[in-house]
Amino acid sequence: MEYWLPGLAAVLGLIVLGLPIAFAMMLVGVVGVVAILGVDPALSMFGQVGYDTGKSYTLTVVPLFVLMGNLIVQARLADDLYAASNAWLGHHKGGLAMATVAACGGFSAVCGSSLATAATMSKVAMPSMRRYGYSESVSSGVIAAGGTLGVLIPPSVILVLYGIITQQDIGKLFIAGLIPGLLGVIGYMLAVRLHFWWTGDHADPYPKQAIADRMRSLRSVGGVLVLFALVMGGIYLGAFTATEAAAIGASGALLLALWRRALTLGSFYRLLVDTTRTTAMMFAILIGAVVFSNFVNLAGMPDDLSRWVQAADLPPMAVILMVLGLYLVLGAVLESLSMLLLTVPIFFPIVQALGFDPIWFGILVVVAIEISLITPPIGLNVFVLNTVLPDTRLGTIFHGVTPFLLMDVVRLLLLAFIPAITLWLPSMM
Repeated sequence: MEYWLPGLAAVLGLIVLGLPIAFAMMLVGVVGVVAILGVDPALSMFGQVGYDTGKSYTLTVVPLFVLMGNLIVQARLADDLYAASNAWLGHHKGGLAMATVAACGGFSAVCGSSLATAATMSKVAMPSMRRYGYSESVSSGVIAAGGTLGVLIPPSVILVLYGIITQQDIGKLFIAGLIPGLLGVIGYMLAVRLHFWWTGDHADPYPKQAIADRMRSLRSVGGVLVLFALVMGGIYLGAFTATEAAAIGASGALLLALWRRALTLGSFYRLLVDTTRTTAMMFAILIGAVVFSNFVNLAGMPDDLSRWVQAADLPPMAVILMVLGLYLVLGAVLESLSMLLLTVPIFFPIVQALGFDPIWFGILVVVAIEISLITPPIGLNVFVLNTVLPDTRLGTIFHGVTPFLLMDVVRLLLLAFIPAITLWLPSMM
């Protein structure tokens, strides 16, 4: 505690002062190792971490899935997903809002980015919901909340990073996220129906379409469905690893974008530059997280925390609930990637010592991080939406996400108390 507690306080202080989390963790980690072992071992450790991270075969999954998501966005598949969802759900009460949730879930399944999902779906879904009389609160809230599905529904970069930090099978994490992700979609749709029932809000129904038209709408999203089934089916059946699945997914997304004539040389170049920048940012944060993790391990933090837990004599599930509560609090002040990389090295050894399944805990962490994306005052998805829709006030959006926040808490408790929801599919692999 002599070293790691001041180190943790220093990282949080530097983040509050505006230093990027990657540099904050690197700086504190290196200085901490210098204090414990000396200058030469600290610099050697820092260089080795950077080298190992840069040449890691496992980490190639990150740029490939980022590229896949960027290609899907470029291919403008969100419009077709929204049209297909409207064809099947739009005529129900609150149907356009439920269709937005379904489209967000489908887009997340091949995009993997919450921020991209929220920004893209706001342009696609908002005009339609406004036209049919949906309030600004409901319209913006459902888009902001629907965008969070990109964190959990595979392929998810957050799940990839969790797997790398904890050395867990990324393929199993992806498969484990399927049922909780589907529960998220169903829960958000239920939140829409409950909102309209509870508040008495009125919106015009979307015209009901014939079965033939509904079936035709599915053809336009066939490419997305095939791509998702290929990536996840291959992982589930053991046909290829998560890294190979990422390469196949990126190749399939490229073919899809070319088939839809959505790529030019200029747009492809910009897309590759954006992928490179995003990947570089993630690698920098990951290197910082590993350096800081090495420091806190050397400082004896896992042993100290384990002794505290044993001294408190709390039931194991009470410890898990406390950890999840801390995630919900941190979500109000930290963005999702920072929260994952800063906290998992702290909490994971405790979870392992208590005998909990690391795959199950990973899904709980990611769902808690989902909640942070729409939690005041930071709520990154809310701020992204406010940037895309400057005429919609932040307060309106935060008010709109409240039913979905409550539904997320219910889902988190379900997953915590019924681990089989998460672990059934991975156990069948």
